[in-house]
This record gives sequence, C-alpha cells and structure tokens, in this order.
Amino acid sequence: MTHPPSAGWRPHPRYPDPLIESLDPRFDHYRIFSAAVERLHTGCRWSEGPVWFGDGRFLLWSDIPNNRILKWEEQTGTVSLYRSPSAYANGHTRDRQGRLVTCEHGARRVTRTNYDGSITVLMESYNGKRLNSPNDVVVKSDGSIWFTDPPFGILGHYEGHMAEVELPQAIYRIDGETGNVTVMADDVLGPNGLCFSPNEQQLYVVESRGQPHRKILAYDVSPDGLTISGKRVLIDAGPGGTPDGMRCDIDGNLWCGWGMGNEALDGVMVFAPDGAPIGRIALPERCANVCFGGAKRNRLFMAASQSLYALYVNTQGVEGG
Repeated sequence: MTHPPSAGWRPHPRYPDPLIESLDPRFDHYRIFSAAVERLHTGCRWSEGPVWFGDGRFLLWSDIPNNRILKWEEQTGTVSLYRSPSAYANGHTRDRQGRLVTCEHGARRVTRTNYDGSITVLMESYNGKRLNSPNDVVVKSDGSIWFTDPPFGILGHYEGHMAEVELPQAIYRIDGETGNVTVMADDVLGPNGLCFSPNEQQLYVVESRGQPHRKILAYDVSPDGLTISGKRVLIDAGPGGTPDGMRCDIDGNLWCGWGMGNEALDGVMVFAPDGAPIGRIALPERCANVCFGGAKRNRLFMAASQSLYALYVNTQGVEGG
C-alpha cells in the first residue's frame, strides 16, 4: 500500500502556514517559520492512536472501522498494512522496553506485542467481568500501564462488536512488575484520552461525556504513583468543543486532538500548563489523537478522521509519551 496521490493535500503551502495560529504570545516560540502542516496519508475511515517507533523510523496508527493498523515509514513515505484484523485496535503506546501496547475494542482487552510478534494479553476483565472497550493508553516511567475504558466500542458494530456494558467506565492501572490491577477512578463520564505531565505529578484525562461541556480533568499523582486525587477541571471545552487524544511536550503544554462539534475548531488545540489556550493547528478534518515523533521527537503526528498529518514544532514530546 502506498499513499494515494491526494495525500499531499496542498502542493505549495505558504510560509508561515496560516493553519498554525497563535492564541497567546506563549505559543510563538513553538512555531517554526518554514514548517507547514503536511498530509502524509488519506483513505482511512477513522484514524486513531498514533505511536512512534524511533528505532525503526516508522509510525503506527489505527484505522478502527477498517479493523487494521497501518504503518508509515519516515524514509520513504510508504504506507503499508501492519496488522489486519487488529481486533478494532484504538489507542497505542510503547512500554519502557519499546514494545507496542494496544487498546482493542473488538477483543475488549489491552495487549502487548512482544519482540517476536506474539501477543500477550495484559488485561481483559476485572472481578470476573469483561472490560468495555479500552480506548487510550499511556505507560508511566515506573512501567505501569494506565488506560481508559469507556463503552464506545461496544455501542454498535462499526468500531467493534455491540455488547452489553458489564463494568463501570473507569481509568485502570496495571502494575508493570506484578500485573496487579487498580481502578484509579470510576467517576469520569466517558474517560478518553490521557497523558502525564512531564514530571508525572499530574494525570490529565479527557471527560468526553461531561456535562454541560466536555472537559479535560487533572489529578494529582501520589509520590509512589499508586493513587490519584484532587480531581478538577483544567479545561472546559465549551460549546461544541470536543477534546480527544492528547500528549504533553517537555514544557508541560497539552497538544489535544479536537473537533466534531464545530467544524471551525477541527484540528489540534494547544494549552499551557495552567489550562489557557495558546495555539491551534487547523485541519480540514476532526483530529482524534496525536503523538510526537521523528529523530528529535519534535514532529507532531495527527491522526484525523480519514487522514494522517504531521507538523514540525519547536519543542519535543515527553520521552515515553
């Protein structure tokens, strides 16, 4: 599979790219004059879960309704099929040993792909009941795996298999050494994207069914990393705002996939650590999730509806994110 001819999208973008907008002077530092938004691939049904493999110079991402994981190669721009069927894979990350960790809607589980390609099930049930549809996942520096489990993938047959909800929506932690599971929170309405601050003292979680608006919540993480507390609203998305997947840069800014409710907001929103909006990357499609990659972790990859986009920025993603 190669990228379709339309993947280029704009043959001659202007510099500076008008799609990159500063909402606050704090964002000016992160813009690169001659860097423009690029469309790397199109032809998906619902792009999600980008994850960068620096050692192989490639990116994987999910095309959930097509039940596949795609692979984009940095050196050639080639796109190929990495895994199909993928159990309707959604979010991905890598563990501290560099192995792929995946949330699977279809199998309702979290898995690890080992070096030899075999798959290990990390979690598929809790207290004898099946998970709903694991959505997004991050790995902390202590090796623990944190993921969200809303029911979105079992509400129909488009992104998984329709089924009954057996467990409350929750945020889970899997201990990296023992495999022991802890429910970190079960009071989030539609837990979705999540990430840690650079010092891992804060956990950010998207509440995608929040009322009256969707929100990004913040929690304090205990020094031993075993509990979270101090739940609060860091960002109120407002009318029509729809945050989804997100990642932090080394300065603590949040780069959040955005869109759906208001076409004018489709793309990526960037928030300072205090929750203030400082920048925006406009895309012609809703962005579901992002990650940082490239040799210097200074390239933002954006999985957006039918396409994959990228932009070089003057910061780096948090290592391990």
